[in-house]
Amino acid sequence: MSDKLLRIFYSGIGGSGTSALALFDALRGRVVSGSDRAFDHDPHHPAYAPLKAAGIEIVPQDGSGITDTLDFAVMSTAVEEDMPEIVRARELGIPIKTRPEYLAEIVSSYRTVAVSGTSGKSTASGMLAHAMRELDMSPNFLGGGRVKGLRSGTNPGNCLRGDSDILVIEACESDGTIVNYRPAYTILLNLALDHKGLEETARMFEALASNTSGSVFVNADDERLRRLAISDPVTFSIDTPSELKAEDLSLAPRGSEFSVEGVRFRLAHPGRYNVYNALSAIAVLRELGVTLKDASVAIASFRGIERRFDVMLDEGDSLVIDDYAHNPHKIRALIEAVKPLRSSVCYVFQPHGFGPTKLMLEGYIEAFSSGLRDEDNLVVLPIYYAGGTTSRDISGADIARGVAANGRSAEAVESRAEVLGLTNRFSSFVVFGARDETLSDLARELADALSKR
Repeated sequence: MSDKLLRIFYSGIGGSGTSALALFDALRGRVVSGSDRAFDHDPHHPAYAPLKAAGIEIVPQDGSGITDTLDFAVMSTAVEEDMPEIVRARELGIPIKTRPEYLAEIVSSYRTVAVSGTSGKSTASGMLAHAMRELDMSPNFLGGGRVKGLRSGTNPGNCLRGDSDILVIEACESDGTIVNYRPAYTILLNLALDHKGLEETARMFEALASNTSGSVFVNADDERLRRLAISDPVTFSIDTPSELKAEDLSLAPRGSEFSVEGVRFRLAHPGRYNVYNALSAIAVLRELGVTLKDASVAIASFRGIERRFDVMLDEGDSLVIDDYAHNPHKIRALIEAVKPLRSSVCYVFQPHGFGPTKLMLEGYIEAFSSGLRDEDNLVVLPIYYAGGTTSRDISGADIARGVAANGRSAEAVESRAEVLGLTNRFSSFVVFGARDETLSDLARELADALSKR
């Protein structure tokens, strides 16, 4: 792709994937501008200040930013067809690309590592990009989550611009466009119910693997992934035989350790799921010629992703964690990681999207019913609605009722004030859900309230 001066407008620029692309273009010398309704409502949004500081012009999402000086406009998939910017771009004949379409173009112009799976993509891709940077490999990176070690005054933490031809991306299956990617390497972490049905997601993963010119790295412990038609995958695992197997595993409440071929690895974050994330990164690094010893040093300094097991408070009996978990697979993993920390926990979950909640309702009920202990409590907030047209024929109360019917303590609330009122009953809280940045604010309020008790 040519690096000539281009003028590009991004609609929905505050989104995790879109903000990364916009910053990447700005760092490549493009003239970038954009808008987001989230910025219109909240100028303190965590992506707003870094994007402005990077020289990106932010305008209201009212169509005024679309002018005939633009080379093309990139639209987030969350932007509806009747939004003023799409309407205005069509009136002026400005070419429109969706964020996934534009990402597919960029993928093909680099030696790309596509990190996919229904859980763990943000952490695994961020860990890999962090390790490559620590190893002076000068990677490029387009992520979904904000990597703590990358965040600065001009970077939300989801992007790197390097001098090499290596690009690490989070390849999300949610909109189905990963079938258009042509990466050099692909990671498949797991296959579970999330944005799409299992069969549809499986076919997308097979297509992505088929389009990969080099190695495909597959979690051999995932039974569904093992059934996919993938030619000569490079496997990693904890339990089953594989090319890269974690041995002498030690899962501690606040970290994990394991060995690969006699080299000890230490992670600053708990849970088997983070071991799988690390194994996938190690497998790619080794493919690229990095020794296990060097990989161990680079990965040990990884501090994680924002809203992935973010501990807001851990003092005495009080604990508050903020997390992005939002599908049944992630929720099971989160609960298992939290259990060793406290004997009684209040889990505060906000489902996102009416369609996804309906698709995963039974999965949610099973995950909470099997994961919660008698001493735990589940609070379900109203479903997060990010816009668009959809049938609102389901609610958070449907999840709570199903879990309560299975003998667990569960309730639905209508306001966050009701959650804050629970600090007189519980000392430990886990707040989780996708896409809504203000869930972190709720976690901080809970931490403040518990600290003042």
